[in-house]
Amino acid sequence: MKVLLTGAAGQLGRALIASKPPEVELIATSRGGGNGALALDLAQPEACRAAVLEHRPDWVLNAGAYTAVDQAEREPELAQAVNAGAPVAFAEALAALDGGAGGGRLLQVSTDFVFNGEQGSPYRPEQPVDPLGVYGASKAAGEVAALALPGARVLRTSWVYGPVGRNFCRTMLRLHRERAASGQPLGVVADQVGCPTSTLTLAAACWRAISQQADAPRILHWSDAGAASWYDFAVAIGELGVAAGLLERAAAVMPIPTADFPTPARRPSYSLLDCHASRQALNLLPLHWRGALAGVIARLGGEVSPV
Repeated sequence: MKVLLTGAAGQLGRALIASKPPEVELIATSRGGGNGALALDLAQPEACRAAVLEHRPDWVLNAGAYTAVDQAEREPELAQAVNAGAPVAFAEALAALDGGAGGGRLLQVSTDFVFNGEQGSPYRPEQPVDPLGVYGASKAAGEVAALALPGARVLRTSWVYGPVGRNFCRTMLRLHRERAASGQPLGVVADQVGCPTSTLTLAAACWRAISQQADAPRILHWSDAGAASWYDFAVAIGELGVAAGLLERAAAVMPIPTADFPTPARRPSYSLLDCHASRQALNLLPLHWRGALAGVIARLGGEVSPV
């Protein structure tokens, strides 16, 4: 099975490469190329079409995205081009394979930000989307584009982090170290609820979604198990960082409301995903987010680079 992977240099892309099943022939791409990846700019639809027509993959696994949520409010055209335009181009090119008979399929990785966060129970895959900002709207448009291709799947996830790249876990480890040394508390938003998701478990779900050729639903939800606020997540990072020897001590973490930490983009206050049906369809057991976090921290070793 030949898979064209986008976003190979990102945190999810690197986890996907590391966990590639042996039967997969992987064509890894990233915006800049290098390190074994081909260069592919997702903001260039003709380049996306050309990559599909040249390599003729069985699947495009679109893990690349414009993920700068606040910056997207200032760069809506670029966010739309990457998050919506690229899936359009992939779907069109895959449909054109074999003289228009199709044959290639698409797995589009999406986000909890397609929901508005106004309900108090986990969002089911079939519920209508209602994004709050440019990022969420661009990802919702990407879902529509992907699902226009017969056999395509969308996999939504939330609060992604891993042992590489810029993410909340690595940032909090650095801030715990700095604030503990200076004796200053660390203020973290406590009124946004969702679920952290490790790239290690997310990569396994992506590969399973591709291997389950006929049985999986077209829209899947995947996060680690449980629920947390960003405050809960930050506290756990400090505790597990100390236990793993990455921190001498954790900083004091103070819960703050969203209103005390204004950002250009609105975030959903509640974005927990209902993953029950998707876990059954993928035949994957969930791992509680705190256990998944311990696994990521264990991989970080003795040093965390500034992020």
